[in-house]
Amino acid sequence: MLELVKEQIAMGQVAADKSQALSLLAERLQADGLVAEGYLQGLQAREAQGSTFLGQGIAIPHGTPQTRDLVFSTGVRLLQFPDGVDWGDGQIVYLAIGIAARSDEHLRLLQLLTRALGETDLAEALRRASSPEALLKLLQGAPRELALDAQLVSLNLPADDFDELCWRGARLLRRAGCAEAGFTAALQQAQPLPLGDGLWWLHSERHVLQPGLAFITPQQPLQYRDQPLRGLFCLASLGAAHQALLERLCEVLIEGRGQTLYQATSSRTVLEVLGGEVTPDWPSARIVLANAHGLHARPAKVLAQLAKRFDGEIRLRVVDSGEAAVSVKSLSKLLSLGARRGQTLELLAEPQIAGDALPALLQAIEEGLGEEVEPVQAAQVDTAVTPVAPVDEVTAPAAGSVIQGVSASPGIATGPAHVKVERTIDYPLRGTSPSEERLHLEQALTAVDNELQGLIARSDKAIGDIFITHQEMLADPALVEDVQQRLAEGESAPAAWMAVIDSAARQQEALNDTLLAERAADLRDIGRRVLQQLCGVQQAGEPEQPYVLVMAEVGPSDVARLDPARVAGIVTAYGGATAHSAIVARALGIPAVVGAGAQILALQSSTALLLDGQRGRVSIAPSAGDVEQALAERDRREQRLQAAWVERHQPAVTRDGHALEVFANVGETAGIDKVVEQGAEGIGLLRTELIFMGHSQAPDAATQEADYRRVLDGLGGRPLVVRTLDVGGDKPLPYWPIAAEENPFLGVRGVRLTLQRPQIMEEQLRALLRAADNRPLRIMFPMVGQMHEWREAKAMVERLRLEIPVADLQVGIMVEVPSAALLAPQLAREVDFFSIGTNDLTQYTLAIDRGHPSLSAQADGLHPAVLQLIDMTVRAAHAHGKWVGVCGELAADAQAVAILLGLEVDELSVAARSIAEVKALIRETDFQAARALAQAALQQDSAASVRALVEHN
Repeated sequence: MLELVKEQIAMGQVAADKSQALSLLAERLQADGLVAEGYLQGLQAREAQGSTFLGQGIAIPHGTPQTRDLVFSTGVRLLQFPDGVDWGDGQIVYLAIGIAARSDEHLRLLQLLTRALGETDLAEALRRASSPEALLKLLQGAPRELALDAQLVSLNLPADDFDELCWRGARLLRRAGCAEAGFTAALQQAQPLPLGDGLWWLHSERHVLQPGLAFITPQQPLQYRDQPLRGLFCLASLGAAHQALLERLCEVLIEGRGQTLYQATSSRTVLEVLGGEVTPDWPSARIVLANAHGLHARPAKVLAQLAKRFDGEIRLRVVDSGEAAVSVKSLSKLLSLGARRGQTLELLAEPQIAGDALPALLQAIEEGLGEEVEPVQAAQVDTAVTPVAPVDEVTAPAAGSVIQGVSASPGIATGPAHVKVERTIDYPLRGTSPSEERLHLEQALTAVDNELQGLIARSDKAIGDIFITHQEMLADPALVEDVQQRLAEGESAPAAWMAVIDSAARQQEALNDTLLAERAADLRDIGRRVLQQLCGVQQAGEPEQPYVLVMAEVGPSDVARLDPARVAGIVTAYGGATAHSAIVARALGIPAVVGAGAQILALQSSTALLLDGQRGRVSIAPSAGDVEQALAERDRREQRLQAAWVERHQPAVTRDGHALEVFANVGETAGIDKVVEQGAEGIGLLRTELIFMGHSQAPDAATQEADYRRVLDGLGGRPLVVRTLDVGGDKPLPYWPIAAEENPFLGVRGVRLTLQRPQIMEEQLRALLRAADNRPLRIMFPMVGQMHEWREAKAMVERLRLEIPVADLQVGIMVEVPSAALLAPQLAREVDFFSIGTNDLTQYTLAIDRGHPSLSAQADGLHPAVLQLIDMTVRAAHAHGKWVGVCGELAADAQAVAILLGLEVDELSVAARSIAEVKALIRETDFQAARALAQAALQQDSAASVRALVEHN
């Protein structure tokens, strides 16, 4: 993280122009050992792409992504130019901040600097500053007040444990702009402090942008560390801004008023007790913003100047944004709202001035604040919106019945069904004129792009990446060109847009590829968003009480708009567990079942549902006893998880003394120490393709070696099992063109592909061997199906091993295709180990794409056919003294652990968050009983019967 200190500053510098200023910065960065020679070209290239002038006399020159390999160490150097330097377009720079960074740390620095870019004349102050201390004081700006308002209070959440409350508190702080990416992990590592009365305190100073306090209460009282958990305070700490609040909270607790906080039913009650920002009960008025480009600088300035004529406080907020109201007299705060055309603004004014101020401000906004505006209509054309009836001839499931779907996000949820069917939108096929339709489309695209940018800013990385993909689709020049062609032929903007979207989506769906099918779903999702903008259709409101959302399919933007405090669970008729909507649901912590069938859409809203996200089941109108049993099971699991966490570093040994290793699956090279802290005895699967995907071009051997060395360093002598590059077909690399295939899952992928490009594999193997330093390294090749593939890959390792000796090296294969399991007796004579990838092994054995919308529920790794292949592999390996691991999702399936143990698997590799639970399950099991269970499972005729067998044992 980049921070500013006085030692980085050089005062009183002189430069004739920007070029000379950049040279001085490059020389300083190089002299101080931050960058290599040649970094100046990176600074110049970045300026050629776009000026780095920030405003208020400040520029932040930095290199391009292509010159990041010239950075030795992250850092900044500041040069003050009292006489100023022309940065172009008449922009004068008095302070240039040269940045050396290997990633995007300069964005964090920009966020820090914006604190100082208010309405004061900072540029003149920077020019006159006479010391580094004075200059730093100017940049750091005034201390920030603690943020505590309604958007930071969330009450009665359906949370299952302390970690979920912590995650939600961190999410509130990130949404409020108090914290950045990384804060959630930092908060989870902090030490919780019990305050009494069931209230807990948690804080972190890392990854904080401004001080803020979130308060969250669970729907039902929880237990944490043998104490009640009724409410959690999460603090983003920065300086002493929270001191007054903490003193007030202590007074509340000493006076015995803690229950007023955790029993509160409204955020106003909490804020009144803590002294937070309560929305004033002032006269108010609402108006729809009609400015084409929203409340940008020019109209905002007009509004602020008008407000200053009134002697009293006036505030403005964007309705339904979740953001607090800001002072209308502050230009910077008005701009921070990001208000867009079509959004509803609410003005609040102190009572003594409201009678004069509100009408004047409303009139000014209505007239456009100095800009020509067109009124926003409910719909741009005469449209009729009617419900679609996608469930003709389908009857609703009967009360008491249980629907089996696909587990998408674990957890148990109850609540009334809120059934939402997609609405059809009628629109004219012909437009008024090409120019008007083109403008109409551009406005809609801009509005949706702004919406997506807002979603990206409020989302974590996993969800944000999805919306970045949507932005790229929105800006696809080929897509836009096709629409423009239709507009020129006289079609309306909605008709042209939807015709192009539908055509593009159908083309991708016709390729029968899971990844491209997900892209097609994303295309339809973004298409629907733009169509709604074009036709002025508003989303239907959600019920206020917690409910289970039922839809045909849920797009990622649908899920991201949901409030987890009200959405207890999600059920979809279609879709698979790998769809983006499932990813988003898991990230939000909302239990979800997908692929439940069209009958689920025929339910009446308000029908009571019981959702088991772990097993993929939905119970219709369950009995009170069923609900009570499910909630009791949730409580028991929470207690088991808490106990398992305490024992996470203990070995996984059965009650009768049989040991099983539990490793972690990872895809990143950073944060390995955190994985070890979660109880991992090693890494059982390092997905190196994710490392390759993290680079804009193929990483060379030195770059890879540094990545692998970072993992080995973090493991502290524990074993590392590495899967060599597994791309091709369904997992392409942008810089590695691969020919399209009719069925990429059965095409050139995994070891088949890397053997065709031996220089890529050799470079990766060389990097791995060099990084080992005689630490335990296990290399395995993916998608091996034939003996010659294994022998060619092994020969390459042996040749390189002569050049780069490694004392503790084992080489094996992943068993992912049935032929590898059937050849296990022959392969076991030559490999050092097997690692069974049950995800692919299941889909290849059962001939079911695990992402298929209607069949994926049947792609169950506990199918006896899959278990037979696992058993065959283990027996062959043990006959030759070799070990076998399982690294697929089945390894973390609570119902599968005992069976895998009974099949005598030697190692399980799971997601880090599952390690503690898997170890606990093993410790609770008798090995001999598990062997008997496994043998019985091999005799079953379906996955369902295997699972029933486990449940009854």
